[in-house]
Amino acid sequence: MDEAATRKQLIDKELARAGWNVNDINQVIADPEYEINLPDGKHQYVDYCLVLKGKIAAIIEAKKTSRGAEVGREQARQYAQNIKSYMQPEEPPPFIFYTNGHEIWFWDEEGGYPPRKIYGYPTKDDLEYFGFRRKEKLPLSTVEVNKDISGRGYQIEAIKNITECFTRKRREALLVMATGTGKTRTAVGLVDVMMRARWAKRILFLVDRIALRDQALGAF
Repeated sequence: MDEAATRKQLIDKELARAGWNVNDINQVIADPEYEINLPDGKHQYVDYCLVLKGKIAAIIEAKKTSRGAEVGREQARQYAQNIKSYMQPEEPPPFIFYTNGHEIWFWDEEGGYPPRKIYGYPTKDDLEYFGFRRKEKLPLSTVEVNKDISGRGYQIEAIKNITECFTRKRREALLVMATGTGKTRTAVGLVDVMMRARWAKRILFLVDRIALRDQALGAF
């Protein structure tokens, strides 16, 4: 499938599924492609731009299905940087997506996070929240653990260790705690820190037994 067919048959449909109207230039600039005017008189053309409130909030670099999506990574990065430098200098750089129609990668380069594979495009509300969080989130180190929730020394230390991992751009952390040490309260304390620092809006809490669900619900 060539790039044009990939865009029409795969990418356009995925964007529509996320609520984007690819035929509305106030939402998606795709045909004709968005033109970046460079100082040397050259031009670059972005496959897709996702628009919020009249500004380019994200770009999508598309490749045909027979090529790896990651082939477009550096090209997409350059486009995002040039939009920031030459087209929207007063705005933060757009979020980056690159895809071959089957794989989608998301990259918040300004936030310092490496690209990660995702399974669908964000909605307009999602993308707006990404921008809000990028601008408004606080350093996790500045938000104290609420000792009325998690007041034991090792609980506080555990929460701080996890927030330090996230501050270093790691996406995963694991705590192993014995029965009776306050696992649920530690989790509640961590959620409280993450939300007060505006690092998260919704957090999924999983349990494997109904009794644990009821216990956790009471604690939260």
